[in-house]
Amino acid sequence: MPKLTAMMVVRNEAERYLQRCLQSLTELADEIIILDDASTDSTPDICRSFPTVRLHERKHSIFLQDEAVLRRELWERTIASNPEWILAIDADEFLESRAVKELPYLLKQKYYSAISFRLFDCWASEDYYRTDGFWNPWLRGFIIYVVKYQPGLSSEWPPLKFHCGRFPLSYRKQPHLESDLRIKHLGWAKQEEIQAKYQRAVDRDPTCVYMSREHYESIVWPQEKITLRKWVEQAQDL
Repeated sequence: MPKLTAMMVVRNEAERYLQRCLQSLTELADEIIILDDASTDSTPDICRSFPTVRLHERKHSIFLQDEAVLRRELWERTIASNPEWILAIDADEFLESRAVKELPYLLKQKYYSAISFRLFDCWASEDYYRTDGFWNPWLRGFIIYVVKYQPGLSSEWPPLKFHCGRFPLSYRKQPHLESDLRIKHLGWAKQEEIQAKYQRAVDRDPTCVYMSREHYESIVWPQEKITLRKWVEQAQDL
């Protein structure tokens, strides 16, 4: 079977979804490369409890200052592990359960060097996702989550401190297979976290360089403006 290496940046994820995320990834990936951005909780201990995790720890946090530096460092540490295929995922993202059976077939195909999925943002609940405006997963399109490592490709990143992407620029230009496997994103699934995440976003980008004001404001729209659809797990045997 092709080797799959998962990679992620984490910081203070112990009380969120990290344990569940790593349990899910151990069914998919041969190894998990984690760059911890100076967590002050038990995040590193949770990571070390999984035998397939290779943990790298930073002494000083820089995520809120320059996310691109972290992403580049994670990439360099990941390619140093001699990967074949690389899955870039966050600690609050989950490939649906049928990926255990279907992902190996996607990795064995010879036509594409990248694989993309649709991202579904669960909203104030793990049971419903948003479909209005910017949050509509069908209008947003596919996002590359998996690439085949190619040593000859450039590792250059865009000069962006935030919203800098998961892969080097050259990998984002590769023809990609659009899979119907879905990514369930729980980053907005707790009502009590939404306002805090909105405030952090606008504090980082007060002049809306990285995202439009309308997009930011849609985070705190009243309930009557938000459209939700129930998340339904798809059958594993199609």
